[in-house]
Amino acid sequence: MNTLQLSIVHRLPQSYRWAAGMAGGAIELNTLAADDDLIGLRLLSHDGAPAWEVMQKMRAMLAEIQVECAIVEWQGEPCLFVQRSDESAATVRLKNQGVAIAETFTAQSL
Repeated sequence: MNTLQLSIVHRLPQSYRWAAGMAGGAIELNTLAADDDLIGLRLLSHDGAPAWEVMQKMRAMLAEIQVECAIVEWQGEPCLFVQRSDESAATVRLKNQGVAIAETFTAQSL
């Protein structure tokens, strides 16, 4: 069975940017909104070496549609980072390939 069809990713809630002089290698939280913000996707369904393998497959899928992205370790886990402007294209591509995207929602009390 295709491991991507069993994959679930979650969009990290913060905004990120490449660390100074480290484009493609290191990220940091971005406290000021900017056009070059990055969004991060973290796997919920895999840990360890399998998580890195799944992320590599996702990166290759996005490269097929010319969406630039990078896999960077963030808080001990591999995360896929894409430009905010490419977020829609990236999530549509991943969903079309069977990856589930966990949505964040807020419960309202009555």
